[in-house]
Amino acid sequence: MSYAADAAHLEAPSPQQYVRSRLGSVLAVIPLGVWVVAHIWNNLAAFQGEAAWQAAVTEYRHPVAQLVTFIIVMLPLLLHIVWGLSRMRMSKPNNGKYGYFGNLNYLLQRISALGVLGFVGAHIWLAMLHPRITTGHAEAFRDIAHEMHHHMPTLVVYLLGTLGVSYHLANGLFGVAMGWGLVTSRRALSRATSFSVLFFVLLLAMSWAAIGALFRAGA
Repeated sequence: MSYAADAAHLEAPSPQQYVRSRLGSVLAVIPLGVWVVAHIWNNLAAFQGEAAWQAAVTEYRHPVAQLVTFIIVMLPLLLHIVWGLSRMRMSKPNNGKYGYFGNLNYLLQRISALGVLGFVGAHIWLAMLHPRITTGHAEAFRDIAHEMHHHMPTLVVYLLGTLGVSYHLANGLFGVAMGWGLVTSRRALSRATSFSVLFFVLLLAMSWAAIGALFRAGA
């Protein structure tokens, strides 16, 4: 049973579409995937208090380092968004005809992509760009901790947003392994599925732990 056939009905890709697909999948893992994991890990510094969190999440040793990080993250992110939206237009889920697990993953990946797009866009604007434009620095620890504890919509959005990010990245890694031919047998498929689930749980646990630390600090 072919995962690609189960996931969706796709037209035969042109050489240009094939190259864009490979480039899009690479950008989804490097540097975006690596940066997401590092960013979530750095937010765990909230357990150590305000100074540790500020140093890990918002401070850079040199302005050039901040600019380079911004370019390395934002440019691939924009390209990945364009690539993802174009794939949504080219392909359609077929869950009504086939109830395979791969089809469900395909549908959830597209739904989570839209949710993650909204969450990441709002997060970048509210936590990084807008504070720097208006105050000259990123969102302060006390501000985000206060919002987490006293503004329920903020807490819910972060919980759901990080849920979407964790699922989208974990399932995306599974898709990359399939697309690049790294999974060629049922045994390899089973291992890749187990790794994807484990990675999702680990990433979500880290995300919610960081949110919990910020929530407690906001008290």
